[in-house]
Amino acid sequence: MTVYLLAFYAYPLYRNVELSLREYTVRSFVQGGAPFAGLDNYSKILSDPTFGPALLHTVVFTVASLAFQFCIGMALAVFFHQHFPLSGTLRALFLVPWLLPLIVSASTWSWMLNSDAGVVNAALGAVGVEPVNWLTSPQWSLASVIIANIWIGIPFNLVVLYSGLQGIPTTLYEAASLDGATGWQRFWRITFPLLRPVSAITLLLGLIYTLKVFDIIWIMTRGGPTDSSTTFATWSYRLGFGNLLPAFGPGAAVGNLLIVMALVFGLVYVRLQRRQWA
Repeated sequence: MTVYLLAFYAYPLYRNVELSLREYTVRSFVQGGAPFAGLDNYSKILSDPTFGPALLHTVVFTVASLAFQFCIGMALAVFFHQHFPLSGTLRALFLVPWLLPLIVSASTWSWMLNSDAGVVNAALGAVGVEPVNWLTSPQWSLASVIIANIWIGIPFNLVVLYSGLQGIPTTLYEAASLDGATGWQRFWRITFPLLRPVSAITLLLGLIYTLKVFDIIWIMTRGGPTDSSTTFATWSYRLGFGNLLPAFGPGAAVGNLLIVMALVFGLVYVRLQRRQWA
């Protein structure tokens, strides 16, 4: 286990930090000998005009995705917990977005949101709404990738929260019903408090995953138009691999900022959990 952690976690992390502290070119990346640059790469990205919008888009993309994925997943988990006929079949169908390869899901959403031939604009036109340039308009591109990411992430929240509901004793609901509690009161006073540990880990895992989402955005909009849907993940890739003259150092620096953001949120989660159980 120690060898595995060192080989596949510690060493790549070390290499990424080392990459961000040197001035790498394609030649030095292959042959070695890149000069030490200190924090120059970090100062470059902090002063880059793309930094502010990319940070904002990363926060908006992450918060909006987490909020809707969790709320919809929670609603579906409570709904399927009623064990009505065909609930198992319908629950299995909701797992399809999670099981599909991301390239398939992103390509499907690109087709659905196509300005000219997409089914979404066709449906809007059927009710008299003007077509929307979902993927080519700076006003809508970020919303488009958020919608696609929410759709992909709902099944994960559904599965984890549904498993948490299975651990809540039914006697609590029966006693609450005898006391005259409404459905909302049973949810707010029984379901939600007892699901708090499961909800916390669901949100933490969702946060870490969402921060690093790249393929969905890149396939649908490539971070455009005019950087209107660029996040740290797509910006890091574009710097390191998306240009004829790659900027490996700045690209690694952006990636390290993502790692720091994930670590900060992880430490906040651990601290909150300790307070909760203290």
